[in-house]
Amino acid sequence: MEKKQYIIRLAEDRDIRQVAEIDQEAFSEEQLFRSHSSYHREIHNPLARYIVACTEEKYEPNVNKQIMPDIPWYKRLFSYERHNEFAHNEQYILGFAGLWIMPDEGHISAIGVRNNYRRRGIGERLLISLIDLATELNIKTISLEVRVSNEAAQSLYRKYEFQTIGRHPHYYSQNGEDALLMSTNIITSAPFQARFQQLKEAHQRRWKECSVTI
Repeated sequence: MEKKQYIIRLAEDRDIRQVAEIDQEAFSEEQLFRSHSSYHREIHNPLARYIVACTEEKYEPNVNKQIMPDIPWYKRLFSYERHNEFAHNEQYILGFAGLWIMPDEGHISAIGVRNNYRRRGIGERLLISLIDLATELNIKTISLEVRVSNEAAQSLYRKYEFQTIGRHPHYYSQNGEDALLMSTNIITSAPFQARFQQLKEAHQRRWKECSVTI
């Protein structure tokens, strides 16, 4: 696949439709937020940060694709019309990620990448950006849940010094799969930051498409 330059920035209202598409692709068994209003609340929540990886390529919405199946058709139509207002200047979203902010702790709510753009370092770059954001906010630790069967994601998180600290039985309602609870040590500590900067630089050397970040 042709390489594409992309940037990472804070999510905006115009991104919600595409974030919902990626949600449906990446989390088809456990969709996070299905309605436009839910995504809107998350993006504007002062205790959350949502970011997107996007290119300058223009987004062409598929009007026949059902993105928000839990909303009545007449509300979906209205939602589409609201999103279509931005169609002329929407950037193409490759992936998104979210961070919930709690006292002294950040919790990664999601990291999702379009199926056609996986294994290109985009998910890792989103994780790096979340860690950067958390550091700027003086958050001490970052936690997340991950499926016990998702060994690839667990390997990535361990690479960035997440450790398994617990297990949630039957966490995923669709199939009753358990979730591992993973957490970092103090991310503002000198040892963590030294290792993090090494990983960040190594990622940039390998995956050069991401030239600008938040």
